[in-house]
Amino acid sequence: MSKKVVCLNSEGRSREKEKALIIQGLRQKHDLKMLLQAADMARSTFYYHIQKNKKADKYDHLKIQIKNLYDQHKGRLGYRRMVYALRELGFHLNDKTVLRLMKSMGLKSVIRVKKYKTYRGQFGKVAENVLQRNFRADRPFQKWATDVTEFKVGVQKLYLSPIIDLFNGEIISYKLSERPNFKQVTEMIKEAFIRIPKQQTALILHSDQGWQYQMKAYQKLLQEKAVIQSMSRKGNCLDNAVIENFFGTIKSELFYLKKYQTIEELKMEIKSYISYYNNDRIRLNLKGMSPVKYRTQMWKN
Repeated sequence: MSKKVVCLNSEGRSREKEKALIIQGLRQKHDLKMLLQAADMARSTFYYHIQKNKKADKYDHLKIQIKNLYDQHKGRLGYRRMVYALRELGFHLNDKTVLRLMKSMGLKSVIRVKKYKTYRGQFGKVAENVLQRNFRADRPFQKWATDVTEFKVGVQKLYLSPIIDLFNGEIISYKLSERPNFKQVTEMIKEAFIRIPKQQTALILHSDQGWQYQMKAYQKLLQEKAVIQSMSRKGNCLDNAVIENFFGTIKSELFYLKKYQTIEELKMEIKSYISYYNNDRIRLNLKGMSPVKYRTQMWKN
C-alpha cells in the first residue's frame, strides 16, 4: 500500500473533503472499501463530498462568465441584473443561484447611494403641469423630461443638462457646461429635436420651474416644434421623478465611486457612462434590456 493511503488516517493532515478527493484519485489502483477504512470515512460521507465537488465544478465556467460581466460593467451589476446579463449569453439561472455564486466569488455591486441635490433656479408660473406624474409612455418621443444637475470637483463645478425619454429611460441628448447658462439648454434642445420623427405629434417636454425653462426663448423653441411644455409644481421634485432618478443613478454608479482630480476627467467619464447607460446598462423594468435595445425591439414589433 502506498504511503499516501497510509497517511489518510492521520489526524489534522486533511479535511473530509480533501480526504474524499484523495480517495477518488486512488480508486483506480486500490479497493474503495480499503481506502475508506484507512481514512476512517463512511461511504455516504465520501459520496457526499464527491457529488458536492462535481456540482461545484459544474459552475466553474459560469463563474468565469460572471466575473467577465462584472468587470465589463465595472462592478455595477448586482445579482438581479446579472441574471439578465447571463441570459443574453444563453445561461438561464435563477436569482438565488446567481446570488450564491456571486457571494462565493466575493462579488457585489459597488454602487453607493448618497443624497444629492439638483440645480434649482427661481420659481415662477409659466406652464401647467401637463404631465401630472403620469410617467408611463407607450411609445418613444411621446413624453420627455429634462433638468440640470451639478457636480463639484474641488472648487470647480460641472453642470449636466439631459433630456430623457419616459418610454425607455433613454438619454436623447445632453450637454455639459462649467456654467449653468442658457446656451447649454438650447444646444441640448436643438440636438434632441433633430431626432423627432416627422410624423410625431403631441410630444410633451416636462421640466421643473428652473429659470432656463421660464425664458421666452425656451418657450419659443418648443412652440416652433409644436412641443407641449409641462412644468412641475413649485418646490415639488417628485413631479419630475424620472430625471431625478437618472441623476441619482449616474452619481451613485459613477461620481460617488471615485475622487476626480479635474473637470475634464469627469467630463470624459460622464460621456462614457451615458453611452453605457443607453446601450449596455441592463434595466429590470425593461425586461432586462438596455434602453436602446428595448426601443429597437419595440420598433421591430
